[in-house]
Amino acid sequence: MKKIYVLDTSVCLANANAVYSFGKEDVCIPLKVLEEVDKHKNRQDGVGQNARSFIKILDELREKGSLHDGVRLQKGKGLLKSVALAPSPFPTDLDLSVPDHVIIATAFGIAKANEDKKVVVVSRDINMRVICDSIGLGSEGYDANQVISSSSELYSGFADIVVDDEFIERLYKGELMHLDDKQTEKLFPHQFLTLISNKNANKTALARFINKESSLRRIPEFKGRNQVFGVESRNREQSFAMDLLMDPAVPVVTLVGKAGSGKTLTAIAAGMEQMLKKGVYTRLIVSRPVQPMGRDIGFLPGTMEEKMLPWLSPIQDNLQFLLGNDKELLQEYMARGQIEIEALTYIRGRSIAKAFMVIDEAQNLSAHELKTIVTRVGEDTKIVLTGDIEQIDNVYVNDTSNGLAYAVEKFKDTHLAGHVTLTKGERSAVASLAARIL
Repeated sequence: MKKIYVLDTSVCLANANAVYSFGKEDVCIPLKVLEEVDKHKNRQDGVGQNARSFIKILDELREKGSLHDGVRLQKGKGLLKSVALAPSPFPTDLDLSVPDHVIIATAFGIAKANEDKKVVVVSRDINMRVICDSIGLGSEGYDANQVISSSSELYSGFADIVVDDEFIERLYKGELMHLDDKQTEKLFPHQFLTLISNKNANKTALARFINKESSLRRIPEFKGRNQVFGVESRNREQSFAMDLLMDPAVPVVTLVGKAGSGKTLTAIAAGMEQMLKKGVYTRLIVSRPVQPMGRDIGFLPGTMEEKMLPWLSPIQDNLQFLLGNDKELLQEYMARGQIEIEALTYIRGRSIAKAFMVIDEAQNLSAHELKTIVTRVGEDTKIVLTGDIEQIDNVYVNDTSNGLAYAVEKFKDTHLAGHVTLTKGERSAVASLAARIL
C-alpha cells in the first residue's frame, strides 16, 4: 500500500532536508507546521539554521510548481504538498488551540481523503506519536543524525586482547611490538588496548594501537614526575585520556564520561601543561554550549565574557583548582589572552590556529553545531570535546544523535582523532554514588 508521510514541526527543525528522506512516497506539510517553523527562523543556533533552510527549500520547490496541488521533490521521488486543516470531521478530543493537535487533525483529514493510502505522521515527539496511535493514525519516529541505536553501543576507545606472555615481557623491555593482522582486523586508529597474558590473567600491559604499520605505543604512568600540570591519573581510562591529550599528533580528542570522571579536569590540565610549560600552543580556549538545565533564568547583563561566566563556572572551578585557587593569576592569564572564554554563538567565521580548545558539555550540541565548531580548527590547533551523553539538556538531540556521539562515531576511523570513555567517577564517593544510583 502506498503511503503519505505527514511531517511534524520537530522533524523539519531537526533536518531541513527531511522532505527528501521518504523515497517515492508523497510527503505532506501541514500549514500549522509552516507557522511553527516560521517562529524559529530568527534563532542563532542549529534549529534556526534548519528553519531558514527548510523555508528556502520550500520556496525553491514552489517555483517549480504548486505546493497546494503537489510538486515533485526530485526525479524518482514523490510529491510534496502543503495542506491546511480541512473542515472534515476529526476526533472531538483534539484541542485546536494546541499546535500539535492541529497537525494531528490535519493528518486525520488527509487520511479520510486518501483511504486507499496509509497516512503516517512522522514526529520526534514521543507523546505526539502516542496520540496518533490512540486515534488510529500511523506514526513513526525520525532521527536523521542517529549514529548508534542505543548509548550502550557508543565506541569506547579501548579493548582487551589476549597475547602471548612473552609479548608482554618484550613490550616492557622496550622492544617494538606489532600485532598480527587477525588481531588488528577490528581495531581503530589510536584505540587503547589492555594486553592480557595467555598464561596469567593478572599480567597485563597498556598500549595504544596507532595503525597496522606502526608498533604499539606503551602507555606511561601519569604520576610523580610525569604529572600533567599537577594532575595524576587515578585509573586506566584517565591514563588513556592523558596519553591522547598530550599527543599533538592527534588534533581531535573526544572524552565521554559520567559526572566526576575527570574528563574536563584532565583536558584543561593537558591544555595548561602544553601551553604554559611546553609552549606547544599559544592559548587555551574553553567554552560550552549555552544550554540551561531546567528553567532558563532569562537574559544576562554585561559584556560577552560577563554573560558567559555563569555557563563557564565549572570551567573556572577547574582552572582555579589547577592554579592553586589563585583567582588573580587566572585573571592575569585571561587578560594576556592566554586563556580565552569563547562564546560558541560567535565562533562562525573564525579560524583558530595554534590553540588548545576544550568544548565542555558537547552532548548538548547538534551535529550541525558540532560541524560548525570543528571546522573552525586551524593549523596546529587541538580540539577536545567532552561530555556525558546521559545528561542532555537540549530537547532537539538525544543520547544517540547528539553532536558528541556523532563526533565519536564519525571520527573513529581516522588517524587524526582518538576517543576514550571514562567509566569510573573520581570526584568524590558521594558524586560516584549519585551518578550510579540516581
